[in-house]
Amino acid sequence: MTFTVTSKSFKDGGYLGADHILSADFGFGCAGGNKSPHLAWSGAPAGTKSFAVTCFDPDAPTGSGFWHWLVVNIPPGTTELALDTGNPKAPKLPNGALQTSGARGGEQVAASLPVKVDTSAAIVGFQLNFNTLAKVAIMGLYKR
Repeated sequence: MTFTVTSKSFKDGGYLGADHILSADFGFGCAGGNKSPHLAWSGAPAGTKSFAVTCFDPDAPTGSGFWHWLVVNIPPGTTELALDTGNPKAPKLPNGALQTSGARGGEQVAASLPVKVDTSAAIVGFQLNFNTLAKVAIMGLYKR
């Protein structure tokens, strides 16, 4: 079985709807709903100990890209994150999963990572690079 990721919120390579764009509350000139998208995956490799969801925007005008969403230590039996799972006011994360500062999108299979809620996206990325069994991606596009 092949490791795959899909979404009911957007098609791979398609544009994200307004619900998934940053809200005006953050001051970046956006006016979206700031909801994390639905994501589902299947076909994870044998030996998977946890999943991580990362959303990195390499085209953000920062000089170094921008992490929109990072969730790590998602339990291995989990195969889906519901729409708006990342909402801190009504969290829907599976038990044991951790949403860190920063980063929305691709799935990566990894060992349980030694990170905390305030761990930087760069350190999470470092840990993922050394603990990943397989990667799969889905890409949502945005334009002004």
